[in-house]
Amino acid sequence: MLKLQNISKSFGGVQAVKNCSFEIEKNSITALVGPNGAGKTTVFNLVSGFSNPDKGDIFFENKKLNHLPIWKRSRLGISRTFQLSRMFRNLSIEDNLLIALREDDDKFLKMFLRDVEGDKQEKNRIYEIMDFVGLKKDPKTIVTDLSYGQQKLFDLSRALLNSHEFLMLDEPVAGVNPILRDTFKKLLKELKAKGETILLIEHDMDFVRHVADTVIVMDQGSVLAEGDPEYIFSDKKVLEAYLGTTV
Repeated sequence: MLKLQNISKSFGGVQAVKNCSFEIEKNSITALVGPNGAGKTTVFNLVSGFSNPDKGDIFFENKKLNHLPIWKRSRLGISRTFQLSRMFRNLSIEDNLLIALREDDDKFLKMFLRDVEGDKQEKNRIYEIMDFVGLKKDPKTIVTDLSYGQQKLFDLSRALLNSHEFLMLDEPVAGVNPILRDTFKKLLKELKAKGETILLIEHDMDFVRHVADTVIVMDQGSVLAEGDPEYIFSDKKVLEAYLGTTV
């Protein structure tokens, strides 16, 4: 589904990604892991269009993505979250999620103009997604009133509402409590069962062990190792990259 072929990206004199190559299969959960500064978020930005590679190619469903704008990649079916929640801070949950549903419209104001029946169907879809992820808040709640954990659920809801084939989650359980972490484990497994393809960045290795089919380890901008979780977390190269030792 997704293929990175010898991707490199530098910022000034710093090479964030160097000759990075990997592939993501359909209907799988892949975790992209590695020490801080390994290049993981840069890879996410290169795939979603927030940056363009200096060299190498990115393919999604056999279509070359290089230099395609963000909105075109979104329409191809790529949806993502961010480490920090991005939202229209003065709008309600419902209005923020309506924008996600309507982002295929060409004009911003047109997103807010719907017939009564269409508006009802969209709102029902929003309520279904909120119920699915467990975001138990009044849809009229202003998003800035959400707790940190609720913002994570809001981010997932918005990414799911965006018409997509490929879901990218940037540290979905960073900083959340154990109960919510277990909720995310269940949600990701349910999404895979529904046919979703997911690529996630995560530092919580216990979480990765429980949800990922494949783990790709990055270090200093390149792929260090790739395989199933048990193989990866017993690999001496991986232990050394994370811990500085092969204990």
